[in-house]
Amino acid sequence: MSNSGSGFRPPVAPVEEGKVYEAKIEDMGREGDGLARIQNFVVFVPGTKVGDQVKIRITRVHRRMAFGEVVQE
Repeated sequence: MSNSGSGFRPPVAPVEEGKVYEAKIEDMGREGDGLARIQNFVVFVPGTKVGDQVKIRITRVHRRMAFGEVVQE
């Protein structure tokens, strides 16, 4: 018998805290942060704008979204 009854498991985030990913800023969040998607997972990145191609270091991961910062090269 299943513990949850529904068989539904929350999705696992495709990003990890501290790792660096390349992404394109596709949209803007409500607070004015850039919004990127990594494997359809939303990552908010302050100080970016739509169209930016950036390297992002993930700073916090939540169930449905993550937060990152631009990595300066």
